[in-house]
Amino acid sequence: MQTRVFVVHMSSSTGSALFVRAKEVGMMSEGYVWIMTNGVTNMVNSFNSSVTSAMNGALGVRLYVPTDELNNFTTRWKKRFQEENPQDMYNEPSIYGLWAYDTMHAVAMAVENVGFQNTKIEKSTVSQPLHVFPYGPELLKAITNIKFQGLSGNFDLIDGQLQYSVFEIINVVGQGIKEVGYWRKESGLSMEADASNNKTYSTSAEDLNPVIWPGESTAVPKGWEIPVSGTKLRVGVLVGLHHEYTIIDTDPETNATKASGYSVDVFEEAVKRLPYAVPYEYEQFGSDSLVSSLTYNDFVYQVYLGKYDLVIGDITIRYNRTRYADFSIPYTESGVAMIVPVQKDENENAFSFLKPLTTDLWLGSIVVFIYTGIAILILEPKMRASLKGSLPGYLGTIMHLSLFAYQEKLENILSKIVVIVWAFVLLVLASSYTASLSSMLTVQHLQPTVTDIHELQNKGDYVGYSTGSFVEGLLQELKFDKSRMRYYRFDQYADALDKGSANGGVSAIVDEIPYIKSFLAKNCKSYTMVGPINKTAGFGFAFRKGSPLVPDISRAILNITDGEDIIQLEKKWIGDEKCRNNGGITVESNNLNFLSFGGAFLMTGVVSTICLLIFIIISLHKKRQEKNKINSHEMISDEICALKL
Repeated sequence: MQTRVFVVHMSSSTGSALFVRAKEVGMMSEGYVWIMTNGVTNMVNSFNSSVTSAMNGALGVRLYVPTDELNNFTTRWKKRFQEENPQDMYNEPSIYGLWAYDTMHAVAMAVENVGFQNTKIEKSTVSQPLHVFPYGPELLKAITNIKFQGLSGNFDLIDGQLQYSVFEIINVVGQGIKEVGYWRKESGLSMEADASNNKTYSTSAEDLNPVIWPGESTAVPKGWEIPVSGTKLRVGVLVGLHHEYTIIDTDPETNATKASGYSVDVFEEAVKRLPYAVPYEYEQFGSDSLVSSLTYNDFVYQVYLGKYDLVIGDITIRYNRTRYADFSIPYTESGVAMIVPVQKDENENAFSFLKPLTTDLWLGSIVVFIYTGIAILILEPKMRASLKGSLPGYLGTIMHLSLFAYQEKLENILSKIVVIVWAFVLLVLASSYTASLSSMLTVQHLQPTVTDIHELQNKGDYVGYSTGSFVEGLLQELKFDKSRMRYYRFDQYADALDKGSANGGVSAIVDEIPYIKSFLAKNCKSYTMVGPINKTAGFGFAFRKGSPLVPDISRAILNITDGEDIIQLEKKWIGDEKCRNNGGITVESNNLNFLSFGGAFLMTGVVSTICLLIFIIISLHKKRQEKNKINSHEMISDEICALKL
């Protein structure tokens, strides 16, 4: 059977016979787990060597008996037993004997407490009726009130039952037993019998001594074997459209089917992470050629027919296939996308340096440059007074001041303010220009020639798809003209894309993302991926309807895809993603326009204008003062002349 864990809950005599028979049929070997309740565990010490040998590796739970008082009693009991029964073999007293001893002790104490030691006890025979003890209720009440530390532990009756809070876990090893640990109702598992001070409740095996399992194994058994009846799980494999996912070979000696590939490695890794053992064997479906979408549908349908317990490979999870099989969660990326060539680099010319800025930004920058230079020149009268020459000379000076005014010795505080604000704007503009130019020279050449599936339809270009793929039906659903669709093998993709639609090839190839990643890993210099253009569920494993393996395998796959293991498997079978255009397109950055720097230009323009206005007001005020001063001097001169006359 699939079960490998058994709980033995029976009498000691039946249990001892069970273990002997279990060993005979090979059920005490590695991978099995046997757990005994106290009905058998309490009597382990009294079993003969043949029985304990058959129980080797079994775990047992029994009531814990303190050993301090028990050791003293056992020594006295052994001595007395051997004196009275010299011919009999001595056995350690069992828990039942200890209970009997403590019970008689409790009865004796109760009789003393009630006080009818001299009461006559009448005997009954078969022919005489049974006499009723007149002090029975009093004696029963006295017994239930008795509390003491007996050989079997604390003697305390509640509702007529002994109360035990500590249980001992033992492991049958060889001809004896080994203490594994203890369990208390309050603190759970522990290596110590007195663990009442534990603040947390433990259920961890780390708080127990190691166990020797059946077959003398130290590895914890998984507890299950699937499938039932001892047969192996039949795993169907198919050499699919891309051999990176499934490779099939035959062992020449055993004629057994061997499988490898990305899908196979993911499946085997998932099985390793299951909490139980799953023996399986591979069986090949179909031949190595003529694989199509119908072949995949038929492959999955074999699970419904009962030929396989599950099938693995590059099987896309499709709605029509879920009607006759249950799928695990996908272990690859989902979706359908396009492979397209990248654009030729059109930026490598003598005027590439002009492209980061749009025309309006260039013109706006020149205007602000000139305006700022004029403002600085106006605000510095001495610098203006030193200028002599033609209009080109003035323009050159203005541009010089716009770019290098911070190097000049400025005297006016207003011109310094203008230069500070303008230097900040100039720094932002220069940094943005440098970043945009770098982006254009290093990234833009990776742009795809096609960015939208509908663009192909509008242009009437040819589109390709994989031979036998369901993508053919998908393209027809997208209203593609069948005459504009061409199918190719995986190794023909590059040649078809290089030719293009005009030369008997295609402008793009539509395929599933896992296949595209495989293609780009080998052809990453001239192509990129655009999309996804359609959603699919990715690749998964197909099981029989209602298979209990589906949730467990899905959890194992999730554990694999969440870590580094899936990355290592992809590197092994698909290839290492070293290309910048592998796995997606690069979005072209927009050229910088005037609107992008409108706020900066407005700020420096406003500051320059305000400073000019302040300068003009100050200049006019000075001129008026000078004029007034001249007028006053003339008036004084006239008065002096008049006096002389």
